[in-house]
Amino acid sequence: MAGKRRGLIIVYTGDAKGKTSAALGAALRALGHGWRVLMIQFMKGDWPVVYGELEMAKRLYPQFEVLQLGRGFVKIMGDKKPFKEHLAAAQAAMEITRERIFSGRYDVVILDEINYALGYLDFKLIELSDVLELLRTKPPDLHLILTGRNAHPRVIELADLVTEMREIKHPMKKGIPAQQGIDY
Repeated sequence: MAGKRRGLIIVYTGDAKGKTSAALGAALRALGHGWRVLMIQFMKGDWPVVYGELEMAKRLYPQFEVLQLGRGFVKIMGDKKPFKEHLAAAQAAMEITRERIFSGRYDVVILDEINYALGYLDFKLIELSDVLELLRTKPPDLHLILTGRNAHPRVIELADLVTEMREIKHPMKKGIPAQQGIDY
């Protein structure tokens, strides 16, 4: 049933794997309709890992763009960077996010790991009020997808669709490391 598009706010959250993968699945579907998709990664970046989504975006540019604006996950996975570096990167990512969301160039914008940047552990890289303002004022036909653990209740309240990933079994518990093409 075709009709006027109403841009949704979609949240993929939870403690299990699959949040970014679900967002990429939505991106693939949108790309199939000829839509323009932007993924802004708030944590990924500055790591010696080749991310499959970044490599594919290079092939699909300008229809699909991935901006890795983070400096890696904060205070986990061996992070030794000064907190100020993470904070500055997240602030810059928010500025770019604002500009891109209101540019009119995209049909779908994915804010990957933004929930983490809002304060997943004992730190906060961006302000909740800034994210809520984006959600309230985004263009009406833009689909906005937010990923990351522990989505804030106020973000959930504004969302149209919220899916929580729940771990039942994970290969890391058997000592199997992250797998290229599946995890990154």
